[in-house]
Amino acid sequence: MIADEARRPEDTTVTGEVLIVTGMSGAGRSTVANALEDLDWYVVDNLPPQMLRPLLDLAGRLGGQLPRVAAVVDVRGRDLFAELPAEAQAIRDSSNLRVVFLDASDDVLVRRFEAVRRPHPLQGNGTLVDGIHRERAVLAPLRESADVIIDTSRFNIHQLANRVSDLFADAEAPAHALTVQSFGFKYGLPPDADLVADMRFLPNPFWNDDLRGLTGEDSDVSEYVMAQEGASEFLDAYATALRPVLAGYQRENKRHSTVAIGCTGGKHRSVAMAIALAERLKDVPGVAVRVRHRDLGRE
Repeated sequence: MIADEARRPEDTTVTGEVLIVTGMSGAGRSTVANALEDLDWYVVDNLPPQMLRPLLDLAGRLGGQLPRVAAVVDVRGRDLFAELPAEAQAIRDSSNLRVVFLDASDDVLVRRFEAVRRPHPLQGNGTLVDGIHRERAVLAPLRESADVIIDTSRFNIHQLANRVSDLFADAEAPAHALTVQSFGFKYGLPPDADLVADMRFLPNPFWNDDLRGLTGEDSDVSEYVMAQEGASEFLDAYATALRPVLAGYQRENKRHSTVAIGCTGGKHRSVAMAIALAERLKDVPGVAVRVRHRDLGRE
């Protein structure tokens, strides 16, 4: 570790955001860490307080590659944890730091520990409640100085993740990333698809000599597919049906989904419809849409 007297003042200056996540054991630190990672924060779990400034030194030297850094620091660090208040104050002087404290009532913490059948880190030879009380005493000064306190007593993991998203998501980033993926049924269903639609109810351009060698990305094929009976009706109805689904995904903090559009070989109908569907959904609030053709060019 670099000695304090040898450290240049600018070493700990970070232009981005810095979070220290701490609080009671069993209050949801792992859930918060996972939610922050999903929001594109760089997260380090169980970091000794003495490693906070070296971590931020590294982030500063990377020139903006780690604009949002979060460190989970808690009593698992044992005696090292005692230095967290001093380290946090030193970082506040040169960084955009917030301390997030997670809390829950004693009875909720007891139920959570009993559910996972693990001892409290400060329990020692005492009871689970003894460990919780010791931790509360140790953390009391940190709770008083925290920037954000989240009481997770009545949250399930999804509700807690939603709360983290409300507090720490990039306001300019989309809340949900949607992939509209074409595929060929003869190559198997996409294993990661959330929703699947079958375009084999439409005539196959493969049997048209002028279209066989083209793909759904070509305008001649796309116009042919969309001119078939039922194609426009399906597109209108499916795009309309997906809008409340995408809104619900955002409410449930589901940040990624895949809508798979299939035909026999994944070359004509599914490709054309996937492109058309993505175009219809590009204006859905909070959703970034991309198109992927899994089997195009495979045959």
